[in-house]
Amino acid sequence: MVGGNNSVFKYKTVKGYLHKIPSIIKFILFLFFSVICMSFPSSFLLAGIFILIFTAFVCEFTLQEQLTDLKPAFFYAVLMYALSLFSNLFDYLHILKNSNNFFTPSLLTLFFPRHDFIRITLRLLLIIQISALFFRTTSSIEIRQCLSGLEQHIKFAFSRLPFMEKRISKDLNFTQSLCLFLGFIPEIFTLWSNINLAWKARSGKNGINKIKILVFVLISVSFEKAAVKARAIEARSYYERNFK
Repeated sequence: MVGGNNSVFKYKTVKGYLHKIPSIIKFILFLFFSVICMSFPSSFLLAGIFILIFTAFVCEFTLQEQLTDLKPAFFYAVLMYALSLFSNLFDYLHILKNSNNFFTPSLLTLFFPRHDFIRITLRLLLIIQISALFFRTTSSIEIRQCLSGLEQHIKFAFSRLPFMEKRISKDLNFTQSLCLFLGFIPEIFTLWSNINLAWKARSGKNGINKIKILVFVLISVSFEKAAVKARAIEARSYYERNFK
């Protein structure tokens, strides 16, 4: 398939150590670390990034695959740096206005990113690395089985409560919706990779014009694929209701 493992969050068919861990354990760890890393200081976040890089190499992830997964973070980091420059410039002008010529800060301070922006960027890098390890080592079928088991256990626990048995539906609607959403995340990046390759094959140049054209193509193709999936789910539901 076009794009291969060079797509962001694309499932890696070559089995590694993380592939052998049950999907339910990976999902719980994925949620746990994604939440607690929001409270980590920058030093812990940086250490976590290097630990995950080492973990990815141990699990036979190539450097190219890791860099590919970090592409979304790169654009966000550029945005954060631009906001940091703007914030530093505002503070610099404010200091100049109130310094009365006794103290003039160096212009070089404008180009040093603010600590809070660095921390936000490190958080994003860590969360993307955690997400990449999860999606690249867990297939869509495993994710569905994991979430179905969780929803069934939760519904069973609530159904044991007084007056709740008849109110708890046995349908796994939440799992179905969540699986479609989670499955669409790597699929969006795969679509973008394929569209970008097609653009390059036609000698397209990078720039604003490329973004304007390809984004609308991506949206159009994504809606089309979503419509096909919706029709497939509707047809399957009709079959299960009438022929089973």
